[in-house]
Amino acid sequence: MARGDTSHPKLVLFALWLMVFSSSSQVIIVSPILPRIGEALCIPAAHLGWLITSYAVFLSLFALIIGPISDKYGRRIVLLLGCGAMAIALWLHGVADSFYSLLVVRAAAGAAGGVLSGAAVSYVGDYFPYDKRGWANGWVMSGIAVGQIIGIPLGILLADNFGFRAAFVMFALTMTLTTVIVWLYVPQPDVERDKAKLSVGGAIAGYRELLSRPVVVAACATYFLMFFSIGLYVIYFPTWLEDIMFVSGSDIATLFLVGGIANVITGPMAGKLSDKTGRKPLIIVSCIGMGVVMIATPYLTASIWLIYALFGFAMVMMALRISPLQSLMTAIVEEQRRGALLSLAVAIGQVGIGIGGAVAGLAYVNFGFASNTFAGAAAIFGMALLVHKTLPEPQRKKAEVVDLGI
Repeated sequence: MARGDTSHPKLVLFALWLMVFSSSSQVIIVSPILPRIGEALCIPAAHLGWLITSYAVFLSLFALIIGPISDKYGRRIVLLLGCGAMAIALWLHGVADSFYSLLVVRAAAGAAGGVLSGAAVSYVGDYFPYDKRGWANGWVMSGIAVGQIIGIPLGILLADNFGFRAAFVMFALTMTLTTVIVWLYVPQPDVERDKAKLSVGGAIAGYRELLSRPVVVAACATYFLMFFSIGLYVIYFPTWLEDIMFVSGSDIATLFLVGGIANVITGPMAGKLSDKTGRKPLIIVSCIGMGVVMIATPYLTASIWLIYALFGFAMVMMALRISPLQSLMTAIVEEQRRGALLSLAVAIGQVGIGIGGAVAGLAYVNFGFASNTFAGAAAIFGMALLVHKTLPEPQRKKAEVVDLGI
Protein backbone atom coordinates (compact mmCIF):
# COMPACT_ATOMS: atom_id res chain seq x y z
CA MET A 1 0.00 0.00 0.00
CA ALA A 2 1.15 3.57 -0.55
CA ARG A 3 3.23 4.94 2.27
CA GLY A 4 1.45 7.63 4.27
CA ASP A 5 -1.88 6.95 2.58
CA THR A 6 -5.10 7.03 4.60
CA SER A 7 -7.61 6.27 1.83
CA HIS A 8 -9.60 3.06 1.71
CA PRO A 9 -8.46 0.40 -0.79
CA LYS A 10 -12.09 -0.40 -1.68
CA LEU A 11 -12.61 3.11 -3.07
CA VAL A 12 -9.30 3.04 -4.90
CA LEU A 13 -10.08 -0.35 -6.46
CA PHE A 14 -13.58 0.75 -7.47
CA ALA A 15 -12.30 3.92 -9.15
CA LEU A 16 -9.66 1.97 -11.08
CA TRP A 17 -12.20 -0.75 -11.89
CA LEU A 18 -14.69 1.77 -13.33
CA MET A 19 -11.93 3.39 -15.37
CA VAL A 20 -10.95 0.01 -16.84
CA PHE A 21 -14.63 -0.87 -17.42
CA SER A 22 -15.24 2.34 -19.35
CA SER A 23 -11.98 2.57 -21.29
CA SER A 24 -11.87 -1.09 -22.28
CA SER A 25 -15.56 -1.26 -23.21
CA GLN A 26 -15.30 1.66 -25.63
CA VAL A 27 -12.49 -0.23 -27.38
CA ILE A 28 -14.11 -3.67 -27.40
CA ILE A 29 -17.47 -2.34 -28.64
CA VAL A 30 -15.93 -1.33 -31.97
CA SER A 31 -15.47 -4.93 -33.13
CA PRO A 32 -19.07 -6.23 -32.68
CA ILE A 33 -20.64 -3.07 -34.13
CA LEU A 34 -18.26 -2.75 -37.10
CA PRO A 35 -21.03 -3.95 -39.46
CA ARG A 36 -23.39 -1.26 -38.07
CA ILE A 37 -20.69 1.41 -38.49
CA GLY A 38 -20.00 0.27 -42.05
CA GLU A 39 -23.70 0.33 -42.95
CA ALA A 40 -24.35 3.73 -41.37
CA LEU A 41 -21.34 5.49 -42.91
CA CYS A 42 -21.02 3.43 -46.13
CA ILE A 43 -17.52 2.19 -45.28
CA PRO A 44 -16.08 -0.77 -47.25
CA ALA A 45 -15.26 -3.80 -45.09
CA ALA A 46 -11.54 -3.64 -45.91
CA HIS A 47 -11.36 -0.05 -44.54
CA LEU A 48 -13.10 -0.70 -41.21
CA GLY A 49 -9.88 -2.00 -39.66
CA TRP A 50 -8.42 1.50 -39.99
CA LEU A 51 -10.71 2.64 -37.16
CA ILE A 52 -8.72 0.26 -34.96
CA THR A 53 -5.43 1.42 -36.43
CA SER A 54 -6.26 5.12 -35.89
CA TYR A 55 -7.00 4.51 -32.23
CA ALA A 56 -3.89 2.39 -31.76
CA VAL A 57 -1.48 4.83 -33.43
CA PHE A 58 -2.52 7.78 -31.28
CA LEU A 59 -2.60 5.65 -28.14
CA SER A 60 0.98 4.61 -28.82
CA LEU A 61 2.17 8.16 -29.40
CA PHE A 62 0.55 9.61 -26.28
CA ALA A 63 1.53 6.64 -24.14
CA LEU A 64 5.18 7.39 -24.90
CA ILE A 65 4.65 11.04 -24.01
CA ILE A 66 2.82 10.41 -20.75
CA GLY A 67 5.06 7.68 -19.31
CA PRO A 68 7.88 9.96 -18.08
CA ILE A 69 5.32 12.56 -16.97
CA SER A 70 3.58 10.06 -14.70
CA ASP A 71 6.95 9.03 -13.22
CA LYS A 72 7.78 12.69 -12.58
CA TYR A 73 4.45 14.11 -11.37
CA GLY A 74 2.58 11.05 -10.14
CA ARG A 75 -0.22 8.77 -11.29
CA ARG A 76 -3.20 10.70 -9.90
CA ILE A 77 -2.89 13.69 -12.22
CA VAL A 78 -2.46 11.32 -15.16
CA LEU A 79 -5.61 9.41 -14.22
CA LEU A 80 -7.57 12.66 -13.97
CA LEU A 81 -6.35 14.04 -17.30
CA GLY A 82 -6.84 10.76 -19.09
CA CYS A 83 -10.34 10.09 -17.78
CA GLY A 84 -11.48 13.64 -18.53
CA ALA A 85 -10.03 13.59 -22.05
CA MET A 86 -11.55 10.18 -22.76
CA ALA A 87 -14.99 11.36 -21.62
CA ILE A 88 -14.82 14.37 -24.00
CA ALA A 89 -13.64 12.22 -26.91
CA LEU A 90 -16.46 9.73 -26.38
CA TRP A 91 -19.07 12.49 -26.27
CA LEU A 92 -17.75 13.64 -29.66
CA HIS A 93 -18.56 10.21 -31.13
CA GLY A 94 -22.18 11.25 -30.86
CA VAL A 95 -21.75 13.80 -33.66
CA ALA A 96 -19.44 11.82 -36.01
CA ASP A 97 -21.28 11.62 -39.35
CA SER A 98 -18.66 10.31 -41.80
CA PHE A 99 -15.81 7.83 -42.00
CA TYR A 100 -13.22 10.59 -41.67
CA SER A 101 -14.89 12.32 -38.73
CA LEU A 102 -15.19 8.98 -36.93
CA LEU A 103 -11.55 8.29 -37.74
CA VAL A 104 -10.63 11.60 -36.09
CA VAL A 105 -12.65 11.04 -32.92
CA ARG A 106 -11.29 7.49 -32.64
CA ALA A 107 -7.83 9.06 -32.85
CA ALA A 108 -8.82 11.51 -30.08
CA ALA A 109 -10.03 8.60 -27.96
CA GLY A 110 -6.74 6.85 -28.70
CA ALA A 111 -4.81 9.89 -27.47
CA ALA A 112 -6.81 9.81 -24.22
CA GLY A 113 -6.25 6.07 -24.03
CA GLY A 114 -2.53 6.75 -24.36
CA VAL A 115 -2.68 9.01 -21.33
CA LEU A 116 -4.41 6.21 -19.42
CA SER A 117 -2.24 3.43 -20.83
CA GLY A 118 -0.69 1.54 -17.98
CA ALA A 119 -2.08 4.06 -15.49
CA ALA A 120 -4.19 1.57 -13.55
CA VAL A 121 -1.40 -1.02 -13.49
CA SER A 122 1.20 1.59 -12.49
CA TYR A 123 -1.10 2.83 -9.74
CA VAL A 124 -1.63 -0.72 -8.45
CA GLY A 125 2.16 -1.13 -8.49
CA ASP A 126 2.57 2.05 -6.43
CA TYR A 127 -0.29 1.41 -4.01
CA PHE A 128 -0.10 -2.34 -3.28
CA PRO A 129 2.85 -4.57 -2.27
CA TYR A 130 4.08 -7.04 -4.88
CA ASP A 131 2.48 -10.06 -3.18
CA LYS A 132 -0.94 -8.38 -3.43
CA ARG A 133 -0.67 -6.98 -6.95
CA GLY A 134 -1.96 -10.08 -8.71
CA TRP A 135 -5.06 -9.99 -6.52
CA ALA A 136 -5.55 -6.24 -6.98
CA ASN A 137 -4.92 -6.35 -10.74
CA GLY A 138 -7.31 -9.27 -11.00
CA TRP A 139 -10.11 -7.24 -9.47
CA VAL A 140 -9.31 -4.06 -11.40
CA MET A 141 -9.07 -5.90 -14.71
CA SER A 142 -12.35 -7.68 -14.04
CA GLY A 143 -13.79 -4.38 -15.25
CA ILE A 144 -13.00 -5.64 -18.75
CA ALA A 145 -15.06 -8.77 -18.12
CA VAL A 146 -17.99 -6.90 -16.59
CA GLY A 147 -17.88 -4.64 -19.62
CA GLN A 148 -18.34 -7.74 -21.75
CA ILE A 149 -21.19 -8.96 -19.54
CA ILE A 150 -23.10 -5.70 -19.27
CA GLY A 151 -21.52 -2.91 -21.29
CA ILE A 152 -20.88 -4.64 -24.62
CA PRO A 153 -24.26 -6.44 -24.94
CA LEU A 154 -26.07 -3.25 -23.95
CA GLY A 155 -23.93 -1.24 -26.37
CA ILE A 156 -24.70 -3.68 -29.20
CA LEU A 157 -28.43 -3.46 -28.49
CA LEU A 158 -28.22 0.35 -28.41
CA ALA A 159 -26.31 0.35 -31.70
CA ASP A 160 -28.87 -1.96 -33.32
CA ASN A 161 -31.83 0.13 -32.19
CA PHE A 162 -30.53 3.71 -32.08
CA GLY A 163 -27.40 3.72 -34.22
CA PHE A 164 -23.76 3.02 -33.41
CA ARG A 165 -23.25 6.45 -31.79
CA ALA A 166 -25.52 5.53 -28.88
CA ALA A 167 -23.05 2.90 -27.67
CA PHE A 168 -20.22 5.45 -27.40
CA VAL A 169 -22.44 7.98 -25.66
CA MET A 170 -23.24 5.37 -23.01
CA PHE A 171 -19.53 4.93 -22.27
CA ALA A 172 -19.07 8.71 -22.29
CA LEU A 173 -21.46 8.77 -19.34
CA THR A 174 -19.57 6.11 -17.39
CA MET A 175 -16.20 7.74 -18.09
CA THR A 176 -17.52 11.11 -16.92
CA LEU A 177 -18.57 9.43 -13.67
CA THR A 178 -15.13 7.85 -13.44
CA THR A 179 -13.48 11.26 -13.68
CA VAL A 180 -15.53 12.54 -10.75
CA ILE A 181 -14.74 9.51 -8.58
CA VAL A 182 -11.00 9.69 -9.32
CA TRP A 183 -11.05 13.38 -8.38
CA LEU A 184 -12.78 12.68 -5.07
CA TYR A 185 -11.33 9.39 -3.87
CA VAL A 186 -8.03 8.44 -5.54
CA PRO A 187 -4.95 9.86 -3.75
CA GLN A 188 -1.41 10.23 -4.98
CA PRO A 189 0.62 7.31 -3.55
CA ASP A 190 3.69 8.32 -1.59
CA VAL A 191 6.35 6.62 -3.71
CA GLU A 192 9.71 7.71 -5.03
CA ARG A 193 9.43 9.78 -8.19
CA ASP A 194 11.84 10.31 -11.04
CA LYS A 195 14.03 13.26 -10.02
CA ALA A 196 15.51 13.88 -13.47
CA LYS A 197 14.59 17.09 -15.25
CA LEU A 198 11.64 16.50 -17.58
CA SER A 199 12.38 17.32 -21.22
CA VAL A 200 11.92 15.80 -24.65
CA GLY A 201 15.59 14.91 -24.82
CA GLY A 202 15.48 13.47 -21.32
CA ALA A 203 12.41 11.38 -22.12
CA ILE A 204 14.03 10.01 -25.29
CA ALA A 205 17.20 9.24 -23.35
CA GLY A 206 15.12 7.51 -20.68
CA TYR A 207 13.39 5.30 -23.22
CA ARG A 208 16.72 4.58 -24.91
CA GLU A 209 18.14 3.50 -21.56
CA LEU A 210 15.16 1.25 -20.90
CA LEU A 211 15.47 -0.34 -24.32
CA SER A 212 19.14 -1.04 -23.65
CA ARG A 213 17.97 -3.60 -21.08
CA PRO A 214 17.30 -7.02 -22.67
CA VAL A 215 14.45 -7.74 -20.25
CA VAL A 216 12.63 -4.56 -21.32
CA VAL A 217 13.04 -5.41 -25.00
CA ALA A 218 11.63 -8.87 -24.29
CA ALA A 219 8.69 -7.43 -22.34
CA CYS A 220 7.85 -5.00 -25.15
CA ALA A 221 8.08 -7.76 -27.74
CA THR A 222 5.71 -9.81 -25.58
CA TYR A 223 3.17 -7.00 -25.60
CA PHE A 224 3.53 -6.58 -29.37
CA LEU A 225 2.83 -10.25 -30.07
CA MET A 226 -0.08 -10.36 -27.62
CA PHE A 227 -1.88 -7.39 -29.12
CA PHE A 228 -0.98 -8.32 -32.70
CA SER A 229 -2.67 -11.69 -32.20
CA ILE A 230 -5.74 -10.03 -30.70
CA GLY A 231 -5.99 -7.65 -33.64
CA LEU A 232 -5.83 -10.52 -36.10
CA TYR A 233 -8.36 -12.76 -34.35
CA VAL A 234 -10.94 -10.68 -32.51
CA ILE A 235 -11.61 -7.67 -34.72
CA TYR A 236 -13.25 -9.54 -37.62
CA PHE A 237 -14.65 -12.42 -35.58
CA PRO A 238 -18.18 -10.88 -35.24
CA THR A 239 -18.16 -9.83 -38.90
CA TRP A 240 -17.23 -13.38 -39.92
CA LEU A 241 -20.03 -14.82 -37.79
CA GLU A 242 -22.55 -12.50 -39.45
CA ASP A 243 -21.22 -13.32 -42.93
CA ILE A 244 -20.92 -17.09 -42.48
CA MET A 245 -23.31 -18.04 -39.68
CA PHE A 246 -25.84 -15.25 -40.32
CA VAL A 247 -26.01 -14.54 -36.59
CA SER A 248 -27.96 -11.53 -35.36
CA GLY A 249 -26.88 -8.57 -33.29
CA SER A 250 -28.54 -10.10 -30.23
CA ASP A 251 -26.54 -13.31 -30.79
CA ILE A 252 -23.32 -11.29 -30.86
CA ALA A 253 -24.41 -9.52 -27.66
CA THR A 254 -25.00 -12.90 -26.01
CA LEU A 255 -21.60 -14.08 -27.23
CA PHE A 256 -19.87 -11.24 -25.40
CA LEU A 257 -22.07 -11.84 -22.36
CA VAL A 258 -20.90 -15.47 -22.19
CA GLY A 259 -17.27 -14.43 -22.70
CA GLY A 260 -17.57 -11.77 -20.02
CA ILE A 261 -18.98 -14.19 -17.45
CA ALA A 262 -16.08 -16.57 -18.12
CA ASN A 263 -13.64 -13.66 -17.83
CA VAL A 264 -15.03 -12.19 -14.61
CA ILE A 265 -14.90 -15.58 -12.90
CA THR A 266 -11.37 -16.35 -14.04
CA GLY A 267 -9.64 -12.95 -13.74
CA PRO A 268 -9.53 -12.41 -9.96
CA MET A 269 -8.83 -16.13 -9.41
CA ALA A 270 -5.91 -16.02 -11.84
CA GLY A 271 -4.44 -12.93 -10.19
CA LYS A 272 -4.67 -14.42 -6.71
CA LEU A 273 -3.30 -17.77 -7.88
CA SER A 274 -0.34 -16.06 -9.52
CA ASP A 275 0.48 -14.39 -6.17
CA LYS A 276 1.02 -17.89 -4.78
CA THR A 277 2.44 -19.90 -7.69
CA GLY A 278 4.23 -17.31 -9.81
CA ARG A 279 3.21 -15.38 -12.93
CA LYS A 280 4.96 -17.18 -15.80
CA PRO A 281 3.24 -20.60 -15.66
CA LEU A 282 -0.22 -19.06 -15.98
CA ILE A 283 0.87 -16.74 -18.79
CA ILE A 284 2.37 -19.60 -20.80
CA VAL A 285 -0.61 -21.92 -20.30
CA SER A 286 -3.00 -19.16 -21.37
CA CYS A 287 -1.02 -18.45 -24.55
CA ILE A 288 -0.98 -22.11 -25.57
CA GLY A 289 -4.69 -22.50 -24.85
CA MET A 290 -5.53 -19.33 -26.79
CA GLY A 291 -3.49 -20.47 -29.78
CA VAL A 292 -5.37 -23.77 -29.87
CA VAL A 293 -8.70 -21.90 -29.76
CA MET A 294 -7.66 -19.66 -32.64
CA ILE A 295 -6.67 -22.59 -34.86
CA ALA A 296 -9.87 -24.48 -34.03
CA THR A 297 -12.28 -21.57 -34.56
CA PRO A 298 -12.91 -21.90 -38.33
CA TYR A 299 -13.68 -25.61 -37.93
CA LEU A 300 -15.83 -25.66 -34.76
CA THR A 301 -18.76 -23.48 -35.70
CA ALA A 302 -21.47 -26.06 -36.36
CA SER A 303 -23.88 -24.28 -34.04
CA ILE A 304 -24.21 -21.04 -32.11
CA TRP A 305 -23.88 -23.01 -28.85
CA LEU A 306 -20.49 -24.32 -29.87
CA ILE A 307 -19.44 -20.79 -30.73
CA TYR A 308 -20.50 -19.62 -27.27
CA ALA A 309 -18.42 -22.38 -25.64
CA LEU A 310 -15.42 -21.60 -27.86
CA PHE A 311 -15.51 -17.86 -27.19
CA GLY A 312 -16.04 -18.44 -23.47
CA PHE A 313 -12.93 -20.62 -23.36
CA ALA A 314 -11.00 -17.96 -25.30
CA MET A 315 -11.98 -15.36 -22.70
CA VAL A 316 -10.85 -17.69 -19.90
CA MET A 317 -7.45 -17.93 -21.58
CA MET A 318 -7.24 -14.14 -21.91
CA ALA A 319 -8.19 -13.63 -18.27
CA LEU A 320 -5.66 -16.22 -17.17
CA ARG A 321 -2.93 -14.09 -18.73
CA ILE A 322 -3.71 -10.44 -18.14
CA SER A 323 -3.30 -9.83 -14.40
CA PRO A 324 -0.26 -12.16 -14.01
CA LEU A 325 1.48 -10.45 -16.95
CA GLN A 326 0.73 -6.96 -15.67
CA SER A 327 1.88 -7.87 -12.16
CA LEU A 328 5.08 -9.31 -13.60
CA MET A 329 5.68 -6.10 -15.54
CA THR A 330 5.50 -3.93 -12.40
CA ALA A 331 8.51 -5.73 -10.92
CA ILE A 332 11.09 -5.76 -13.73
CA VAL A 333 12.20 -2.12 -13.28
CA GLU A 334 12.55 0.25 -10.34
CA GLU A 335 9.37 2.00 -9.17
CA GLN A 336 10.40 5.45 -10.45
CA ARG A 337 10.63 4.01 -13.99
CA ARG A 338 7.47 1.91 -13.79
CA GLY A 339 5.24 4.39 -15.62
CA ALA A 340 7.70 4.77 -18.49
CA LEU A 341 8.07 1.01 -18.87
CA LEU A 342 4.36 0.28 -18.89
CA SER A 343 3.64 3.15 -21.25
CA LEU A 344 6.39 1.93 -23.58
CA ALA A 345 5.09 -1.64 -23.49
CA VAL A 346 1.49 -0.58 -24.07
CA ALA A 347 2.53 1.76 -26.89
CA ILE A 348 4.37 -1.07 -28.64
CA GLY A 349 1.41 -3.35 -27.94
CA GLN A 350 -0.90 -0.85 -29.61
CA VAL A 351 1.39 -0.75 -32.62
CA GLY A 352 0.82 -4.49 -32.67
CA ILE A 353 -2.96 -4.24 -32.57
CA GLY A 354 -2.88 -1.41 -35.10
CA ILE A 355 -0.86 -3.50 -37.54
CA GLY A 356 -3.00 -6.51 -36.68
CA GLY A 357 -6.19 -4.58 -37.40
CA ALA A 358 -4.96 -3.35 -40.77
CA VAL A 359 -3.62 -6.78 -41.76
CA ALA A 360 -6.78 -8.49 -40.48
CA GLY A 361 -9.00 -6.53 -42.87
CA LEU A 362 -6.86 -7.38 -45.89
CA ALA A 363 -6.47 -11.02 -44.86
CA TYR A 364 -10.19 -11.42 -44.19
CA VAL A 365 -11.26 -9.96 -47.52
CA ASN A 366 -8.63 -11.76 -49.62
CA PHE A 367 -8.06 -15.10 -47.86
CA GLY A 368 -10.90 -15.62 -45.40
CA PHE A 369 -11.05 -15.72 -41.63
CA ALA A 370 -8.91 -18.88 -41.33
CA SER A 371 -5.88 -16.82 -42.38
CA ASN A 372 -6.56 -14.45 -39.48
CA THR A 373 -6.78 -17.28 -36.97
CA PHE A 374 -3.62 -19.13 -38.06
CA ALA A 375 -1.55 -15.94 -38.08
CA GLY A 376 -2.94 -14.99 -34.67
CA ALA A 377 -2.08 -18.43 -33.29
CA ALA A 378 1.49 -18.17 -34.57
CA ALA A 379 1.89 -14.82 -32.81
CA ILE A 380 0.50 -16.04 -29.48
CA PHE A 381 2.67 -19.18 -29.55
CA GLY A 382 5.63 -16.88 -30.15
CA MET A 383 4.61 -14.89 -27.09
CA ALA A 384 4.57 -18.04 -24.94
CA LEU A 385 8.08 -18.94 -26.07
CA LEU A 386 9.33 -15.42 -25.41
CA VAL A 387 7.90 -15.34 -21.89
CA HIS A 388 9.39 -18.75 -21.12
CA LYS A 389 12.87 -17.87 -22.41
CA THR A 390 13.37 -14.21 -21.55
CA LEU A 391 11.11 -12.80 -18.80
CA PRO A 392 12.37 -13.37 -15.25
CA GLU A 393 10.10 -14.42 -12.40
CA PRO A 394 10.99 -12.06 -9.52
CA GLN A 395 12.04 -13.77 -6.32
CA ARG A 396 8.98 -13.89 -4.12
CA LYS A 397 9.22 -12.10 -0.83
CA LYS A 398 7.24 -12.61 2.30
CA ALA A 399 4.04 -10.60 1.94
CA GLU A 400 3.83 -7.34 3.83
CA VAL A 401 1.31 -7.29 6.63
CA VAL A 402 -1.21 -4.81 5.33
CA ASP A 403 -4.79 -4.26 6.38
CA LEU A 404 -6.52 -4.04 3.00
CA GLY A 405 -9.93 -3.62 4.60
CA ILE A 406 -11.55 -6.12 2.20
